[in-house]
Amino acid sequence: MITKDMTIREVIMKNQEAAEILMTFGMGCVGCPSAQMETLEEAAAVHGMNLDDLLAALNK
Repeated sequence: MITKDMTIREVIMKNQEAAEILMTFGMGCVGCPSAQMETLEEAAAVHGMNLDDLLAALNK
């Protein structure tokens, strides 16, 4: 299960489709070094993403 406290790197390692999902939600820099260390919660806040919708999509 992917949670809001996981880093982008952890999410991508756990779910191979995560990068594509993140990009559809508006996060275009999933490969950037700084993005890799952000938590999903931080990324959602910075990029104006709905965290609950994002988590639902990542955990399908």
